[in-house]
Amino acid sequence: MKTDIEIAQSTKLRPITEIAEIAGIPDESLELYGKYKAKINLSLLNESVKPDGKLILVTAITPTAAGEGKTTTTVGLADGLRRIGKNAVVALREPSLGPVFGIKGGAAGGGYAQVVPMEDINLHFTGDFHAIGAANNLLAAMIDNHIHHGNSLGIDPRKITWKRCVDMNDRQLRFVVDGLGGAANGTPREDGYDITVASEIMAILCLASSISDLRERLARIIIGYNYKGEPVTAHDLKAEGAMTALLRDALSPNLVQTLEATPALVHGGPFANIAHGCNSVLATRMAMKLGDYAVTEAGFGADLGAEKFLDIKCRTAGLTPSAVVIVATVRALKMHGGLEKNELATENLEALEKGIPNLLRHVSNIRDVYQLPSVVAVNRFPTDTDAEIQLIIEKCRELGVNVSLSTVWAEGGKGGEELAKEVVRLCELPNNFSFAYDDDDAIEEKINKIVTRVYRGAGISIEPAAKKQLATLKALGFDKLPVCMAKTQYSFSDDQKLLGAPEGFTVTVRNVKIAAGAGFVVVLTGNIMTMPGLPKVPAAERIDVAEDGRIVGLF
Repeated sequence: MKTDIEIAQSTKLRPITEIAEIAGIPDESLELYGKYKAKINLSLLNESVKPDGKLILVTAITPTAAGEGKTTTTVGLADGLRRIGKNAVVALREPSLGPVFGIKGGAAGGGYAQVVPMEDINLHFTGDFHAIGAANNLLAAMIDNHIHHGNSLGIDPRKITWKRCVDMNDRQLRFVVDGLGGAANGTPREDGYDITVASEIMAILCLASSISDLRERLARIIIGYNYKGEPVTAHDLKAEGAMTALLRDALSPNLVQTLEATPALVHGGPFANIAHGCNSVLATRMAMKLGDYAVTEAGFGADLGAEKFLDIKCRTAGLTPSAVVIVATVRALKMHGGLEKNELATENLEALEKGIPNLLRHVSNIRDVYQLPSVVAVNRFPTDTDAEIQLIIEKCRELGVNVSLSTVWAEGGKGGEELAKEVVRLCELPNNFSFAYDDDDAIEEKINKIVTRVYRGAGISIEPAAKKQLATLKALGFDKLPVCMAKTQYSFSDDQKLLGAPEGFTVTVRNVKIAAGAGFVVVLTGNIMTMPGLPKVPAAERIDVAEDGRIVGLF
């Protein structure tokens, strides 16, 4: 059986100019990055007179080690739509080097439903992440430089909230002390690093609507507080102009292709467990302008990625999805039902029935909380039995939701045709899209509504330090912003060991911080961290380059 990278490398790619022609992108709107990658000029958004296409969100059940295949399904659905004669464009996030070299792998799909060139996309791509890291660290350097040269803004070094970043899992950098070595080398202080995808710069890039909006958002970043307790911004440091210059090219969406030559926009990549987990607003809008159907995804399970896509991204950008696809596997549902990974290949209806409530809760949330039409896409494995599939179909039917079998990993777009037809049907249905909370709700009430309405927990517990932070944010006028929950991806709760569909739990809010440029309040729960670590056996150990220059071991 071929690996993902072997499948990708054995496929003959079409020149990106041909993909642009398929998408209706004129040559003058393309900036080529070699033969198979390009950036699209933002002016195309204003020049296009085509009505916006239907927006389709692909999300999933709570992830397990068995895998769900959300990105694979997203790509296969777009290919399937084109196979049934629909003009579809796919919009995805860019992968972070953290999971690429860690444990999760890349984010280019898999099998015969991939975006390519997958090695480029999973590694440096067009340099967007490097630009984001550079802009982040420029601001960090300007903060400490300002303090070193007299600190006229009165920045309190103990209250600097801005961290440096690097796009790698590196637990050693979570907490550092820097500025050592005497007065000529800066001011000693406690500091730390986030992974680049957790940087507010990433969130800003993904929510910005234009270059001017990008600059204004960068200016609003709060880097810390002065000795009077007042916020200090990037604008106070005169940093937003240079940061915008670093990010100018990164703001433009990247054009690549699927294995079946479907146009694909891959742009931006915040994690969904520590950030808002969606590709850029600009890439989504571009996909809707270019296609009659724009297929996009949000990270991890629907309680994280979909919640943030709907409550943050759609609220901020004024987007209304037409349909939602919820991806599941029999294997993952059996893990939610209590089986170990080595027990998943044998039929077990009892374990499956215990795990199905996880899927049904996500389905119910999309239907009852957000009031959107949805379909369940089951990625079928060879070990799945007809009885197991039938059980899922029956349980979903009770909620009025159809199930489509997906074989896109093995068959590409052909394996997504059934799903594509159901999605087209759903897109024609009326929906009364609504949010999980209102703009005018207090921050505490927004958090509580997410926990009780989406996670289905009993409520929240706010630690004393977080209560102080909430009071400060309210005094500063940030209490009307949406909230971005930083929570484990492995459970509806803040305890990753609570699988399935737990009830009666309380979510502990231990830290609250403002992302004023991004325009949301970040709520940290449980033991979630903004700088992951590598596993005991990282994927990096298997990656190498052959004598002919081919990368090997990359999934």
